[in-house]
Amino acid sequence: MNTHSGLHGATLTSEEVGAFVERIVGETIEGSAEATPVCIWGVHGIGKTALVEAVARRNRWRFAYAAPAQFEEMGDLHGLPVIEGGATRFAPPDWVPTDPGPGILLLDDFNRADDRILRGLMQLLQRNELVSWSLPEGWHIVTTANPEGHDYSVTPLDDAMLTRMLHVSMEFEPAAWARWAVRAGVDERGIAFVLAYPEIVTGRRTTPRSLTQFFAQIQRIDDLAAERHHVHALALSALDEETAAAFSTFVRDGVPNLLTPRQILDDDSTTTAIRVAEFVDDDSGKRLDRLNAVIARLVIDVGADAFAATDRQAANIVAFLKHDAIPNDLRVMAHRDLLDVAPPILAAALQDPDLAAMTLDAL
Repeated sequence: MNTHSGLHGATLTSEEVGAFVERIVGETIEGSAEATPVCIWGVHGIGKTALVEAVARRNRWRFAYAAPAQFEEMGDLHGLPVIEGGATRFAPPDWVPTDPGPGILLLDDFNRADDRILRGLMQLLQRNELVSWSLPEGWHIVTTANPEGHDYSVTPLDDAMLTRMLHVSMEFEPAAWARWAVRAGVDERGIAFVLAYPEIVTGRRTTPRSLTQFFAQIQRIDDLAAERHHVHALALSALDEETAAAFSTFVRDGVPNLLTPRQILDDDSTTTAIRVAEFVDDDSGKRLDRLNAVIARLVIDVGADAFAATDRQAANIVAFLKHDAIPNDLRVMAHRDLLDVAPPILAAALQDPDLAAMTLDAL
């Protein structure tokens, strides 16, 4: 059950929301379900719009976009009247798709529109048509909305509007974002920061969108510590002060010099063991936040479609998991997560008797 004020439907991660939208739209395209619009609720900057575009792109569906908040007159919705053959008809606005589907029409930031515009959209949501035009066959409507009852300038949706749509709420989940970020080529240091400090990733100005913009700015800076003042100024320009301060600490502690998945996979196990000990231990004691981030990145890399472990890489992962610096509860979690995504060679290696005994001891 959703417990977040102003949100509707089940609360899911971005990957789960993507799968939900893909299934609903897919079933409509196949003709096995009615074309009921989907509304994705969530806070600003969480990636709702990009998710819908990605779903359309992944399935090779057409994609059209409109932002009803920009509509000032009903003509922006219905189009303008023209005379043809002695009768008046409406010429649809240029944002209305004309080619047959399959396709998704995204009505973005839906509840930021004026109430008059929202009332005009009700027929479109229910019948895929207005008095002036119809969506081509095979098109499905998806909307996005910010939660009501927060500091958002939104128009409350009444029950008649809400019941015309299927609703789902999207929440930020660090691992899901990190999987997307790896595919998108986001700076690895930024990905490590999000995985190490997940509790301060979302705020008023700190959002997945603003973080991604910030990480793009620092991608050209090889040595973050050497330019820490400029890096901090960049952070403050895009993020909340708390997040900027945490990133400065992240840089000062030397965490950008990460133990990377590639090092675990390809270096010899003795070198990796030394790096793990140095990476985890510092003057403040064991830094399990660092280790959590490294393991999360390793699971993401192993789960990538293109990854096929060699015998040596599989042995290196097993040696890493058996390192004394890894607490047993973290070892069990890592072992389970890796088994879920492991290719055959690694799955076999993860049955190592000593590793199995260590994980069983923790249960």
